[in-house]
Amino acid sequence: MNYDQFMGQVQNRLELASTGEAVQATRSVLTTLGERLQAGEAEDLAAPLPREVDRFLTTAESGQRFDFDEFVARVAERGDVDAPDAAYQAKVLVGLLGEVVPVGEMTQVEDQLPEDFDQLFELVDREESPA
Repeated sequence: MNYDQFMGQVQNRLELASTGEAVQATRSVLTTLGERLQAGEAEDLAAPLPREVDRFLTTAESGQRFDFDEFVARVAERGDVDAPDAAYQAKVLVGLLGEVVPVGEMTQVEDQLPEDFDQLFELVDREESPA
């Protein structure tokens, strides 16, 4: 999936008015996820993504410890949205990652996060992806 296709999927799934809003939502979610993951895991997750998208994960200050509520608060602040919208955006983005990133990698990401992050993976297809 290339950058334009990825952003088109984000824009469509989140029903956003512009590509700019899709980029902002993607940056907010992936930067925050990159902060929560260990550096190596963020890089592994980023590898199959378009270069313009993977940088949100790989340039984040990784290895930070915070719970799901703090994750949502950071996404909301970065994306200038309220907490319910931030949580929804995060679930949708992670669901899209689940279509682009191999299932084994998504499982490693999920396993690295505390149990309160399980809701983030609600939209991830557990079947083997073509990636």
